Amino acid sequence: MQGQPILILKEGTERRRGRDAQSVNITAAKIVAESVRTTLGPRGMDKMLVDSLGDVVITNDGVTILKEMDIEHPAAKMIVEVAKTQDDEVGDGTTTAVVITGELLKKAEELLEQDVHPTVVAKGYRMAAKKAKEILSDIAIELDKENTDVLKKVAITAMTGKGAEVAKEKLAELVVKAVSMVADEVNGELEAEIDYIKIEKKEGGSIDDTELIEGIVIDKERVHPGMPKKVENAKIALINSAIEIKETETDAKIQITDPNQLMDFLKQEENMLKDMVNKIAESGANVIFCQKGIDDLAQHYLAKAGIYAVRRVKKSDMEKLARACGAKIITNLEEINPEDLGEAAVVEEKKIGDEEMTFVTGCKDPKAVTLMVRGGTEHVVDELERGLNDALHVVAVALKDRKIVAGGGAPEIELSLRLREFAAGLKGREQLAAEKFAEALEVVPKTLAENAGLDPIDTLVELRAQHEQGNKYAGLDVETGDVIDMYERGVVEPWRVKTQALESATESSVMILRIDDVIAASKLSKGGGEGEMPDMGGMGGMPPM
Repeated sequence: MQGQPILILKEGTERRRGRDAQSVNITAAKIVAESVRTTLGPRGMDKMLVDSLGDVVITNDGVTILKEMDIEHPAAKMIVEVAKTQDDEVGDGTTTAVVITGELLKKAEELLEQDVHPTVVAKGYRMAAKKAKEILSDIAIELDKENTDVLKKVAITAMTGKGAEVAKEKLAELVVKAVSMVADEVNGELEAEIDYIKIEKKEGGSIDDTELIEGIVIDKERVHPGMPKKVENAKIALINSAIEIKETETDAKIQITDPNQLMDFLKQEENMLKDMVNKIAESGANVIFCQKGIDDLAQHYLAKAGIYAVRRVKKSDMEKLARACGAKIITNLEEINPEDLGEAAVVEEKKIGDEEMTFVTGCKDPKAVTLMVRGGTEHVVDELERGLNDALHVVAVALKDRKIVAGGGAPEIELSLRLREFAAGLKGREQLAAEKFAEALEVVPKTLAENAGLDPIDTLVELRAQHEQGNKYAGLDVETGDVIDMYERGVVEPWRVKTQALESATESSVMILRIDDVIAASKLSKGGGEGEMPDMGGMGGMPPM
């Protein structure tokens, strides 16, 4: 047995240890960060992503790019999670978060090569991140919730560089109005639930035709041509049970021996449907939205009663309708009464493009609204939707936190300068890590300059000089290449976009740094037919991107 290797892991399993494991993981993360880096800022470029079915997505939205990319490397997947978290929490700053993560790992690699232990780097990074959050709170600007002009600037900053930029002034106005309408006051704070702003996309027209409808648009037509196309002073019933004859729950058998009995049976079914429609009509409802099906015969009776009906409405749309028109969702038709009905000035069917849609408008103080997005092609409309989504999220976040910071790389340079001072006061090797953290933050203004075709070194030198003179809002104007006061220029972002990006970037880079052993199970790929040895694949479960 002497000299015989002992196999603990399955044959074909790949294992990387120590510096080798760290190097592979850091490289994978850096490649992901590099792939989205050129999309950062107002002058960022777009990516065209083509999937295996040939579907095309054209965007410069960081999280969309990373979601569409078919990434297999486990460390690279962690960077995608950073973008997803940023998108879920604040809706914008996904590319910034990923680029900072990549740069933190790049700087950490330099320290590892100098034999600084990964846990020391991790500790230094955490200390620097905590201090950075304090500095951000210090340089944040208080926002008055009544100040819609600043909220518009927040929306315009989020849309700049995206497809929505063409009509950003008009769209920003619609976004701020939509968020203000759905906002509720909770414990003295304004909270806007973005789910109550429905974005309905339709190709045709131009971006300028995008409008805010103070009500809900349902992508459905009325169920019967005999129903009125337009109902004024609508009394709306929202029903989530089917207007059909219920099937028996157990297998039942009815024996009919006489044709008259059959006629009576059918008549009884007809009467039951008639009763359902009568109950709806008696409650005063002249418009109904049903979550489930409506029987053909019931449709006929509803049309005779002059009631506008729509069936198979999505649950999310039912909830939005309830908030917009003030109706209650009814489960049992027996209990329908006038108090449960909602009100709208007009419910009508309109043709948009080549489809009929139902518009519920003129609601009194609607707490759910619709943004009808128009554009020349499907790709334009999709990219416009992504831009609007970002803008809606940042306005909602700014309204809730009531804190904003200047954009254009200004907070990153200020943080970098102040963190260098903080690092100088630290003892031990953590000082080196905190310094590298400060250096890494400069990647944001540097990338903004590169993407705008400017010299990054000259830009950084000028930015540092301005900040050292005390101009903490000095940032890069990518249009002219000048360093100016970004707050005065109106380039502002929510405070939480920056804090969330720093937190996510620090946590994920620390997690990747602490991995010193990668054990990857073998993957069965091609081959493996009967009597054949399966092909184990080159990377053993850790294929490159």
